[in-house]
Amino acid sequence: MKIGIVGTGAIGSILAEKLSQAGHHVKVTNTRSMPELEKIAASLGASAATIQDVVKDVDAIIFSMPFNAYKDLPKDLLKEIPQHVVVMDTSNYYPFRDGAIPELEQLSESEYISRILNRPLVKVFNNILEYTLKHHGKTAGAEGRIAISIAGDNEEHKKLVTQLVNLTGFDTVDGGSLAESWRQQPGTPAYCTELTKAELKHALATAEKGKAPAIRDFIMDKLMKKDSWPSYEEILAGNRSLQLGKN
Repeated sequence: MKIGIVGTGAIGSILAEKLSQAGHHVKVTNTRSMPELEKIAASLGASAATIQDVVKDVDAIIFSMPFNAYKDLPKDLLKEIPQHVVVMDTSNYYPFRDGAIPELEQLSESEYISRILNRPLVKVFNNILEYTLKHHGKTAGAEGRIAISIAGDNEEHKKLVTQLVNLTGFDTVDGGSLAESWRQQPGTPAYCTELTKAELKHALATAEKGKAPAIRDFIMDKLMKKDSWPSYEEILAGNRSLQLGKN
């Protein structure tokens, strides 16, 4: 499969490396100069591309960028891209970083991104920590395999995304339509809490939309006030305690 990835941050780079190792042809882009991008791409087993070229002649496109960077993408970037090409969004909204966006009071985060891109999306890889994605993948059928939620309106596109998630070492749970993707946003029980398939289904079903923003902001406020950035284990424990009520 040919895959274009926009963004080589924490999640984008891990996905590029894993999918390249799985035998897919991956090209990546970011905002660095081409010489820098070429070095990054080579380290991931991918090829470097401009923003215009990374979305061309591919079967799937993964946008893995800070939430507030989407508005700076070229207008009509996906206008000529065929509708069968699957477009994925891994982003999460954090007001302290991205600023206030009033539209998100009425729309899920990925519905908002979908409007910017003028393209249907599949929301995926947003509810998993970087360390988890890199180190905790397991073979299909393995006991305790962590699950990732997938939300979107095109069932065929979600099937392809499920295949890609499986290749990275994780189970999947259908998170419903894109409008329902708020159930896997920051502050919800499904967000970065490392759940099995059965546990994730329950977490998605019990999410309370009105509570998520306050929990998200409370968690980030605690993290930002620490003298040093907490370890992966501390972040996971904090998420599970506040979002699941588990120690």
